[in-house]
This record gives sequence, structure tokens and C-alpha cells, in this order.
Amino acid sequence: MEFGNIGNYYIIEPFIRELHKTFPNANIRTTIQMTDRFQEDEGIDVLPMELYYGWNESDLEIALSELGSAYVYAKTGVLPKESAYIKEVLEADLVIDFSGDIWGDNAGFLGSDRLLIGLIKDRVPQLLGKKTVMLAGSPGPFKEQGIKRFAKEVYENFDLVTNREPVSIGLMKDDGFNVTKTKNLACPAFLFEPAIGDEIEDLLEREGFKTDRLKVGFIVCGWNFIEGPFDKEHRDDSEYIQFAEAVEFISEELGGDVYLMSHSNGFHVAPENFKLIHGRDYQEAKRLQQIIKKRGIAKNVYSLDGVYDTWQTKAILGGFDMLVSGRVHAAVAGLSQNVPTVIIDYGHEPKAHKLIGFAKVARVQEYVADPCLCGDLIEKITTCFTNREEYKLHLDKHIPEVHSLARKNFELLESVMDA
Repeated sequence: MEFGNIGNYYIIEPFIRELHKTFPNANIRTTIQMTDRFQEDEGIDVLPMELYYGWNESDLEIALSELGSAYVYAKTGVLPKESAYIKEVLEADLVIDFSGDIWGDNAGFLGSDRLLIGLIKDRVPQLLGKKTVMLAGSPGPFKEQGIKRFAKEVYENFDLVTNREPVSIGLMKDDGFNVTKTKNLACPAFLFEPAIGDEIEDLLEREGFKTDRLKVGFIVCGWNFIEGPFDKEHRDDSEYIQFAEAVEFISEELGGDVYLMSHSNGFHVAPENFKLIHGRDYQEAKRLQQIIKKRGIAKNVYSLDGVYDTWQTKAILGGFDMLVSGRVHAAVAGLSQNVPTVIIDYGHEPKAHKLIGFAKVARVQEYVADPCLCGDLIEKITTCFTNREEYKLHLDKHIPEVHSLARKNFELLESVMDA
């Protein structure tokens, strides 16, 4: 969790810290896989991932057995079978679902039956009489009717649901979900703190940030392309043209230095020694750089080629004068540091409503660019550049309010436990 998707770590660190602030004497146990360093520094215990989902053929069978036992318990008070997961649930006072945007059809990208199993793992503690909440999510959509019916049952039986953006509640309501216990708040990622100090100052200087020229970060990922899938191999040069034209516009028309960068990492796994490496976004950045160089129009385009950890990445994003981001949590990192930001929406299905939702939380939805609409990206960049001082003032005023919304996710838990 610490070394792959940078945006996920932006969420998990403040998530755990705010839980500790809310329940200072609590023992937090999770199937989210974290390093020994994180467990010690942040005061949590990590359980085997297989208790929740193990990418095994038996996962669904085990989950269905747990669900059957929980239904029997709810009706008779007798638990016919206790699995390792049920044992952990019985020892818990509160069970938190932390699915983000995979409490819906997007779960299918993670593995077979991932959505159904996740729903079962929520329903089991509900049937066992435990307090359950879904915190800081972006639930939906649901296309398969059988899954949707079960999801409605699970959703209605949460003691609390908090969304990290305001779009999801409308989608859920339109789909017939009972949203009376749902609150619209903000993502904990807005609370994540970047690295600071001389080391970061040296890093920014090495990367060329100590100039008076306009510095614009530019991030694209596989979801921003008009044609899917997100991990498509061997894209044609033509698929990058709208991004290349946007970079050329920033460089030649706005007089800015453009820094192409990645917002994802990877790492070697056993039996190799652990090593942080570039993620998929980096390959897209380098391909875009090659195409821009081949076109020969833009003169001030650079690539950030280091492998930066999460804290360094946010610090780098805070050093830009403007940011163009196809990664929503890179946009969060920029916005939370008062960097005027253009957000590139998803270009192909399944599209994620969270991008528009996050922009609405920060009240910057007019700066979301549709990659499928010709000229929209350059238009939004132009508006951002023209209004960048006003934009910064807006963020300076509004981001503290977003911080309060993010913290309210956890403040509401006290009322759940007191009910």
C-alpha cells in the first residue's frame, strides 16, 4: 500500500492518524497490507489479506459460508461455524469498510468476484450485530441487478456512510439506494503532509524548480486516453496528440516550463529484493516526451525521471505554479497546496464520477477537462492560467474548509459508537 499507487497512501496515512485521534485507546486491525515500519509508527496490526480477499478460487465459497453462518446467527443467536474473519469481527467494536471507488463495478478490475465478496464481508459483521460504517467512499455504479439488490441491503444496514465527494449520493439515490444515513464530506487525502526541509529544497533545485519561469506539472495516465483499456500496450502516436498539443501550448503560448511526471510507482517483489521502481504513469510520460520531441514545437519540456516516494511526490507537486493532472489524487495534492490545477477526466469507460466529485469538493469543477471534447483541455488550461492568482486565493480560503470536511469523517464515528 505504501509503494504502489501514490494516491492510496495519501489516503491511508491520515485515515489511520485521524482514527487514533478519535479513539486514542483503540486497537486498529486491518487486512490492508502495510510495512513493519508503518505498523510500528502508526500503531496498527496487519492481518492476513486472505481473511478478506486472497485472489484464490476458494474466496467466494469461503465468503458465502461466512454469510450463511451470519444469517443463522442473526435468526437464532447460534453461530454454526467460525472462520478466521468471523473471529476478528466478533472481537471488534467497529468494522470500517474502506473501499473508496471499488464499492461498485470498478471492483471487477481487482479480481474475480471482488465486488460480491466485498459486499459479503460488509454484511457478515452487520448480521453479527457489529457497528459497521463505510468511510470516505465513492460507491457505485452497479449494473448487475442481483448484485445491486444485495448492495442495497448492505448499504441500508450500515450505521453510517460518508462519501468523499458529493456526486456519489445522487447516483446512489437515483439507483434506489436508501441514502438517509449518508453524509457528503471530503477525502482524507487532503490532509496528507508533504516532505519538508533541506533535502526537499535540494531535490527541487536539482529538478530545476529554482527559476522565475512559470512551472507547470503535467501528469497523464492510461485512463485519460479516449480509447481503452487503461493498460493498453503499444498506443499509436495519434492517441497522445491532444496531450502533446496542450504541452506545446503551455510552452510556446504561455511561456511556461512543462514538467512531465509520474504519479504512480511500482516495486520488485519476492524473491527479488525490494526496490522502488517507476510505475505505469512513467512510461506514458516518457512516450509523450518522445512524441513532443519528434514534433519539434515545444522548447521547454522536461521529464522528472527520479523515483520519488509519496512524501517527495507531494512536495514536488507543491512546487509548481500550475498543475495539469489526469490522476485525481495528484490533483488533490496540488489543490491542497494551493496550486491552480486542471483535472483531466477519464476518456473511456468505465468512467469515474469521483473526478467531478473531488473537483466539486474543492469548488473547482469548471477546471475539469473532457479529453473526448476537442480543444477542451487547452481551453481549461487557458482559463486556469488567466485566473491563476484568483484561483490561488480561492484555494487559500476554501481548502481549510475541505480539511474540516475530511476530519468530519472521523468525528461522526463517535456518534455511531454512542448510539
